[in-house]
Amino acid sequence: MDSREAAGVEDQLARMPKSYRVRAELESLLTELSEGDPLPSERELALRCGVARETVRQAVRELLVEGRIRRQGRGTVVSHPKMVQPLTLRSYTEGALKFGRKPGRLLVEWTDIPAAPEVAADLAVPAGTVVTHLERVLLADGERIGLESTWMPLPRFAFLREFYDPTTSLYTATRSRGVVYFSATERIETMLASPREAALLECTTALPMLLLHRRSVDAEGVPIERVRSLYRGDRIAFQAKLTDY
Repeated sequence: MDSREAAGVEDQLARMPKSYRVRAELESLLTELSEGDPLPSERELALRCGVARETVRQAVRELLVEGRIRRQGRGTVVSHPKMVQPLTLRSYTEGALKFGRKPGRLLVEWTDIPAAPEVAADLAVPAGTVVTHLERVLLADGERIGLESTWMPLPRFAFLREFYDPTTSLYTATRSRGVVYFSATERIETMLASPREAALLECTTALPMLLLHRRSVDAEGVPIERVRSLYRGDRIAFQAKLTDY
């Protein structure tokens, strides 16, 4: 690069908004660090980049949302990569293990309740029919990354109360009793968590979330479950394999 080209690059950088220049500086810094390494303080970064601390704070917030860094104590460290969950009929447990993460679940509640109209419609039962509702926090290496609610027809799945451990895979438990998941319809959208959901996921209500709605059926087309899964956008991503038949 000759002197005129170098001057042109410097001129372009000078015209960039300060937040972009700080973001570029932080991304360059991350390439030099390893998972768990601490980032310099906001004060140090502001001095290093020659900007106000609020400008640094904005760039840090963006990287936090993307999951590139995470809070640890009063500081910030480099985060591990997002877990990539395949969009398949397989369970969350299998997806986590495939990515090399240790799956886990925390039971929030397990109750038998009258089905709300939207739940009843998905399960093909009259509104008010008693269904079993299971709500759990999903873990990856002990970190809270998702909140899952599952509704299932009670008469068909009353047997779960006899042996099922809700901290384990529900898919595996039902499959062991002969339930075959033949197909599912899934919808994905973005949203913000409610204060209750944010508390259960140990994050703020400002963090973008991925919301998945799933309805699974067996080979006869009989509904098995209705699932609402809320995932932290900074800790997980989804991947689908597409083919053209």
